[in-house]
Amino acid sequence: MNENEIARIVVDAAIRVHKFLGPGLLEKTYQECLFYELYSRGLRVEKEKYLPIIYYDMRIEHAFRMDLVVEQKVVVETKSVATLLGIHLAQTLTYLRLGNYKLGLLLNFNVERMKDGGIRRVICGNL
Repeated sequence: MNENEIARIVVDAAIRVHKFLGPGLLEKTYQECLFYELYSRGLRVEKEKYLPIIYYDMRIEHAFRMDLVVEQKVVVETKSVATLLGIHLAQTLTYLRLGNYKLGLLLNFNVERMKDGGIRRVICGNL
């Protein structure tokens, strides 16, 4: 399964979670439900996966923690904020770059409809 196929499944699952729960809950709630939804669909999902960073000759094992990584290919960052900001995009891009991933999804569940601004596709490199 390639990144685009995985992304389609993740987006469908996120919309399903959002339709069931609605907006206004904590980010962690959406993350857990999305994990469950993806796992139930037979995908390999890692939750709160640590991403190390190497700074010169020093390695920091738990420098970052990605919300979800699906099929070891797609990084999913869940948010529940009034508006996605540039820092949210920068965070996702950093995870992609440092983890050598090509595709990330930035999902904001604090919207009326996921299709109307709750989904940001983030690409790093050629996809």
